[in-house]
Amino acid sequence: MKRVGFVLKVRQDKLEEYKLQHTKVWPEMLDALRRAGWRNYSLFLRPDGLLFGYFEAPRDFQSALEAMAREDVNTRWQTFMAPYFEELGGGQPDQMMQELEEVFHLD
Repeated sequence: MKRVGFVLKVRQDKLEEYKLQHTKVWPEMLDALRRAGWRNYSLFLRPDGLLFGYFEAPRDFQSALEAMAREDVNTRWQTFMAPYFEELGGGQPDQMMQELEEVFHLD
């Protein structure tokens, strides 16, 4: 299993709404994440909008993204969530995730 950490930036004026949307993630999106092998997926949000995500994937970050790209519901979810993020440059949120280098792990 590959541990993956990434960051994105949520718009400050959309923080509460963003959190609300994650209390009711579409069941078909959750199923797609599971089919794509995403496990132990968590999102952490700072008051300034910095979003840290963590998940475990069977192989690597790119393979995990590619597996989700094959899911129709992912395209709908990314389009739905795009207005919540800063600095997407016209892309979808999952295309703008900045993977973090793991520098320490305590097992």
